[in-house]
Amino acid sequence: MTDRIAVIPGDGIGKEVVPVAVKVLDAVGDFVFEYAEAGDETRAQTGSALPEETRELAAAADATLFGAAGETAADVILPLREAVGSFANVRPARAYPGVDALHPETDLVFVRENTEGVYAGIESEITESVRTLTRVTTDAASQRIAEFGFDYAAENGYDVTIAHKANVMRRTDGLFLDGVAAVADERGADYETALMDALAMHLVMDPSDYGVVICPNLAGDVLSDLAAGLVGGLGLLPSANVGPDRALFEPVHGTAPDIAGEGVANPVATVLSAAMCCEYLGYDAAGERVRGAVLEVLADGPRTPDLGGDATTEDVERSIVDRL
Repeated sequence: MTDRIAVIPGDGIGKEVVPVAVKVLDAVGDFVFEYAEAGDETRAQTGSALPEETRELAAAADATLFGAAGETAADVILPLREAVGSFANVRPARAYPGVDALHPETDLVFVRENTEGVYAGIESEITESVRTLTRVTTDAASQRIAEFGFDYAAENGYDVTIAHKANVMRRTDGLFLDGVAAVADERGADYETALMDALAMHLVMDPSDYGVVICPNLAGDVLSDLAAGLVGGLGLLPSANVGPDRALFEPVHGTAPDIAGEGVANPVATVLSAAMCCEYLGYDAAGERVRGAVLEVLADGPRTPDLGGDATTEDVERSIVDRL
């Protein structure tokens, strides 16, 4: 049976880098691509940033490849993650040969709880000058992300660190830590804990001390972006939003309006997201082929301006596809 991949380019450079990933996927597998729209332009044209037909496509496809959304990001990516049932956001941050990195030894994977925390969307206006945001933590979601994170670490040979702020957010992050501890005790798994603010400092000083970092929602978002700065920028970070039956893949970067339309956007994060998509769908060899081709291009060039080169998006696309 041929796997169906929903393709949603979105806004800005999403329209430039997603087609590269589609060509790469087409070079290594037999996939059916179904296209849909979402984002700022879609809202301007239709009145909705995420039309129902787009959400339904993502909910039905075997996997979804998404680019980026601008001002409507919260109205697009959060419902899309919900549509695929995503509870885990996986963000590898690795240094690559040929790329100028602050810490060339960096090899981190952030496993981020994807349904709760301050991203649950519960905001209130008490008065015109007072507004609140409710942080949601449940034992079920905490244990589920811990199970996923420990499994991922065991399968890939990583140590585990749990990021938290339970010294201040005692009840919510306290419950998060309790859920992690219950899973670790049941499995006999080893792990360390780290206050998320102190962890940010230690990641900058020596990221080689860490492997898989299991995080509450906001902490995972912030810490993974910090890690991007250690390895050469957001143009190198892929991600997977994994649910029980399907998943959504997207680069960590945004729409990059400063370079959108110029043809120089770095497609590597999106192509690496496509590699993760292959592996999720069971095509491990194809995923490795894609990742290997990207590594060769990063090492030998051409490289886009964000990595110190002068190549166009099309130049990088051609070099990756030629290697496949």
